[in-house]
Amino acid sequence: MHKRDEAIRVLITDLALQKRLAKYLVHRCFRNSVLEDLHAGIAPDSKAGDYSDVLVSTAFGEIPWPKLSRFDDEEMKTLMIDVVQKTYEFIQELFDEENGGKLLLQLAARDPLPRWEDPR
Repeated sequence: MHKRDEAIRVLITDLALQKRLAKYLVHRCFRNSVLEDLHAGIAPDSKAGDYSDVLVSTAFGEIPWPKLSRFDDEEMKTLMIDVVQKTYEFIQELFDEENGGKLLLQLAARDPLPRWEDPR
């Protein structure tokens, strides 16, 4: 086995790197997506703490917050299209012979999202 192949094998089997890569992928492809637009706005507060005391008033009656759909079908479709596109672009970068290795080395050297909870 070549030294380069061995180095790559060691790198890609590193659990810390895999966790960092997972967080980085979600940050780039999901968190920084149309989700930001859908997340913008005013969020309700709950005295009960579980939102059982929050109701949304509509022309057709009230909807308890825990039963309320936060996204309609069109928003969900837009979100998924954006996330798929961002994930595709990320995969292209990751598999690029020049940039992919750099990205993996950067992630191996440090966690760019240290405040995010690590995956289990």
